[in-house]
Amino acid sequence: MSIKVVKGWKKAVGLALAAVVAMPLVASTGHAANIKVDPKLKSYTKVQGVSGNLNSIGSDTLNNLMALWSEGFRKQYPNVNIQVEGKGSSTAPPALVEGTSQIGPMSRKMKRVEIEAFEKKHGFKPTMIGVALDSLAVYVNKDNPVDSLSLPQVDAIFSKTRKGGHAQDIVTWGQVGLTGSWAQQPISVYGRNSASGTYGYFKKHALFKGDYKDIVKEQPGSASVVLSVTEDRGGIGYSGIGYKTSGVKAIALAKQAGGTAYGPTYENVLAGKYPLGRMLYLYVAKAPNKPLAKNIEQFLRYVLSKEGQEIVVKDGYLPLPAQVVAKQLEALK
Repeated sequence: MSIKVVKGWKKAVGLALAAVVAMPLVASTGHAANIKVDPKLKSYTKVQGVSGNLNSIGSDTLNNLMALWSEGFRKQYPNVNIQVEGKGSSTAPPALVEGTSQIGPMSRKMKRVEIEAFEKKHGFKPTMIGVALDSLAVYVNKDNPVDSLSLPQVDAIFSKTRKGGHAQDIVTWGQVGLTGSWAQQPISVYGRNSASGTYGYFKKHALFKGDYKDIVKEQPGSASVVLSVTEDRGGIGYSGIGYKTSGVKAIALAKQAGGTAYGPTYENVLAGKYPLGRMLYLYVAKAPNKPLAKNIEQFLRYVLSKEGQEIVVKDGYLPLPAQVVAKQLEALK
């Protein structure tokens, strides 16, 4: 059994853009404003016979979403007990392999070695379900005048290898054009630890597969990154858009030096303009030609329903268009 998920999701959501009422992400609450779920999404329909225990182990980025989905699901099914643990995407595959979890949230795709370890134990590959979109944001302190950076500049701030091609290491805010008291302000760099899928995604897409600087202050979770930048005038860090607060600013990013910079808005992610737009996933162990346990299947159907995607918006992430949801639901068959 191959991993089932819609491929080329950026193209798919681009095609669905016209069907979605999308407004920019704003503000001070950390949540998305005026984003509406696709009106073509179906409401969740409750079924009989759903009970038992569900364990979720994996992504910190998805931790709050999993807690909110679990809360909503248990209102439908009070006899279901759900435990959620979010210590990083790399903890999801081994938990699924050993059967200590039934759901593996990940902010990146499984690596080949992780898939092979799962297949060796179970005899089939895991099933990957896209559940939300995220604009992985680069955050600066709210008082920082910088509004945009290019990915090569971001690479030169975070990486010691500078594979993005920027000519020199960037260590002060003056090197990206700030003046006055900001010109000599040192840049304090915050990031995630290597257990994080966000760490790996940022390394691949923002650092051009280069190596992080040794001075990057690794944080245990997404909220910790945002809090550190909030408290550090010269700070910069990266985290999912759902963790945005009033203490930070999510800056616009350009793919290339001198290129147009696009903000981390829903519209820009759907159109493929924001360079760090990504899908968030839930992995499950679905044997070929066999149904999932009813509580797992119904949880996934709830997540992909109108109500589940409204929770995505509530938590500050970006909902899936109905066309993409339909592709994900095919993987449950």
